[in-house]
Amino acid sequence: MAEKITFTVNGVVRSVELEGWEKAIDVLRERLGLTGTKRGCDDATCGACTIIIDGVAKRSCVLPGKKLDGTVVTTIEGMSEGTALHPIQEALIETGAVQCGYCIPGIVMTLHALFEKSPEAPEAEIIEALSRHLCRCTGYEAILEGAKLAQKKLAAAKKGG
Repeated sequence: MAEKITFTVNGVVRSVELEGWEKAIDVLRERLGLTGTKRGCDDATCGACTIIIDGVAKRSCVLPGKKLDGTVVTTIEGMSEGTALHPIQEALIETGAVQCGYCIPGIVMTLHALFEKSPEAPEAEIIEALSRHLCRCTGYEAILEGAKLAQKKLAAAKKGG
């Protein structure tokens, strides 16, 4: 029996009918066409599917779709404004952390949730957050450098400069 859920995704209220088996990633990618959220491992290991739900980074590949009901969701598509990239995206590009790009949406979402909660997160906390992501192309030093640059860019933006 179909079940209807309603939630806000990237600032837009959406309603979707579910059969019950769908994971959050299926709802986003297949029902709503938000394909920036990547399917990697399907067991919450790689982090490619990370989205933000009510301010918390979560793995959408293991989250039942019905758990989206009544929530506020941000996906990678909600991070940029038109063609203007978010400072986290800019920083990762500037430090050479983006190669194939498959893992980057999940990394961006994790960093966004972290910096929203803890704008001055120490390096150890950044490393801990990034430790839940697998990258086969870039290597983790460029990603960490990008995260630290993003933190500086976000701080400067808050100060107005």
